[in-house]
Amino acid sequence: MSYADLPDVPSFDVSSESFRDGEALRSAQTSKRFGVAGGKDESPQLNWSGAPDGTKGYVVTVFDPDAPRAGGYWHWAVVNVPASVSSLPAGAGAVGGSRLPAGAFQLKNDAGFPGYLGAAPPPGHGPHRYIVAVHAVDVAELGPDAGASTEALVHKLASHTLGRAVITGQFERH
Repeated sequence: MSYADLPDVPSFDVSSESFRDGEALRSAQTSKRFGVAGGKDESPQLNWSGAPDGTKGYVVTVFDPDAPRAGGYWHWAVVNVPASVSSLPAGAGAVGGSRLPAGAFQLKNDAGFPGYLGAAPPPGHGPHRYIVAVHAVDVAELGPDAGASTEALVHKLASHTLGRAVITGQFERH
């Protein structure tokens, strides 16, 4: 299951102090783990507003649809963000998640660990898009546990998403 399997829903607003929609990601949001020079694997700062009525929580994801594998590549997934929260600080996706709101936790990314994995497309593969999405959901606790896959998350999001706020960054390695 990939990002494309999610239903179309109304949009709301999201912005970031870490990057602007459609622009290149800063080195902080790229991957030191995967050998990007200057990479820090720091999740972006996010602010959101205007979620639909009935929102009881949020899920935050980062997805690369241009990755050279079937279904794209999930870089980050945070579930059970309380409805009272409207922002995440830069670095909230650190392994261990100590900067996440109470009750929120990270699922394993496609590299196999819970936390944010920065952008790291294969050298020479061209520009990749990194879709940062805040999903407004109709439940306070979505249900997958910390060991769940992003595929399980997509199944849950498909039936519980009320709205989605999206900002997209780009990154290319030469």
